[in-house]
Amino acid sequence: MTRTLPSPVAAGPDERFGPRLWGLLLVLAGNMLIDALEVSVAVVALPAIGTDLGQPPTVTQWAMTGFAAGFGGLLLFGARVVTLLGRRRVYLAALLAFAAASALSALAHDPWLLLATRLLKGFCAALTAPTGLAIITSHFPEGRPRSRAVSVYTLFGAGGFTAGLLLSGWLTETSWRWAFAFPAPVVLLLFAFGLRLIPGEAPGAPKDLSVPAGGAESAPKGRGAVLDMRLPPRGRDQPPPGRTRTTAHRYDIPGALTFLGALLALVQGITQLPTHGWSDPRAVGPLCTAALLLLAFWQIERRSPAPLLHIAPSLRGNPALIRSAAGAACLNGSYLGLLFVLTYQTQTLAGWSPLRTALALLPAAAPPALTALASGRLVATFGAPRLIVAGAACAFAGGLLQLRPHAWPLDYPGRMLPTLLLVGTAFVLSFAALNMQAMSRLTPADRLTGSGLYQTAVQLAAVLAVALVAALLAAHAPAPGAGPAAAAAACRPALTLVAVLGFLGLSVGLTGLIRTPPSSLHHGE
Repeated sequence: MTRTLPSPVAAGPDERFGPRLWGLLLVLAGNMLIDALEVSVAVVALPAIGTDLGQPPTVTQWAMTGFAAGFGGLLLFGARVVTLLGRRRVYLAALLAFAAASALSALAHDPWLLLATRLLKGFCAALTAPTGLAIITSHFPEGRPRSRAVSVYTLFGAGGFTAGLLLSGWLTETSWRWAFAFPAPVVLLLFAFGLRLIPGEAPGAPKDLSVPAGGAESAPKGRGAVLDMRLPPRGRDQPPPGRTRTTAHRYDIPGALTFLGALLALVQGITQLPTHGWSDPRAVGPLCTAALLLLAFWQIERRSPAPLLHIAPSLRGNPALIRSAAGAACLNGSYLGLLFVLTYQTQTLAGWSPLRTALALLPAAAPPALTALASGRLVATFGAPRLIVAGAACAFAGGLLQLRPHAWPLDYPGRMLPTLLLVGTAFVLSFAALNMQAMSRLTPADRLTGSGLYQTAVQLAAVLAVALVAALLAAHAPAPGAGPAAAAAACRPALTLVAVLGFLGLSVGLTGLIRTPPSSLHHGE
């Protein structure tokens, strides 16, 4: 590895930054785009993966949930790794690992190898996505240069999901393996430029936790966004009195492994229930294992001198953070669960091509990307609580529309398109508002843990919702030889789950609106 280069320097906070800072920004934003598109790449490719590997949806769902599990399950651990090893070293290593995992996933003929590579890519995203924002905030001058940098980073992150749909639909026309392989050369190119452009940290440099210029409204928003995960100053996120500086530098690998293991065992148990039932050890065994690993995780964190999950009383008593995490989890879970069902209906039942499916799903994915930069102004104008309720109502309405009785064949203009537009509107209105509301009452000392908990909840909802939807599709699969209409009717339980998640998100949003003082409705609270 080459030597650590000095930080890029700009002439002043009010001047445009030069080519070197632009190069750094394009490396960071380009990698953020790759991280953001990883989920949507899998959405369209799932039927082709199942056909090629000869696996049912309960197995192919790992291509989606594996990445989200690696991201959400190891996000707090990733923050610890970056803290101990340094941003530059970890960022560059994660880029190389991501490229290798992309190549291996494209060559996988075993679903479990595919899962392993997706987990690794999720962990790499947990290392690079928050670190990229930290580098921008530390090395771009305050004022217009930093605001411009954050805006570019935001746009790339928000557009990643849309780009992933289009690329996956196009590449899967040839082979799903190309859809999984194409990030490898792109990330290697980013690595080559990153060697020269990604700055190191000066020894003893203070760890700044300030919000980017422009306040919370400037932070990245959307499905690919990750909030500030940098080091806290001395405060609630530091070890309690009596814990030494040496013990504070521990990685807490047992805690990370038990939590990730519990999550994977839970998903495995959920997806095995339709096939084997409650009396079969192949289904009950993973569920019991998940419970035991969660208990072990709780014991490890309780006794650890430097736990990954140190929740201060100020966080436990923060209703804005709790409501936002629950609302964002419901929104993300219902969204990805709906896309899973719609992909199954369009490709498996209706015989649509991957590209046609990707284009059909664009009305849900494109609006959040196109409006990402205006989300801060929306919150400033209408207030986060109102936008959260409006967005949750749209998501719930979209779920209800899919439950309306209909005859086969699939009705895109009268049924699927309105649903996708409603869900896209839900993200435009409420996802950024949920991010801002979550951070509205966090002190600088709590921001590290609070943002990590929020993003973990969003990713874990994606894992569990997709697993449950796949399980419901398998449990209510029609008899062999049944027509497409019977197969479409068998999707109703999975769609009911999507609608239930939408209803729960709306209920959480209404609770926050009722309990928010009128004077606070135009703030992030």
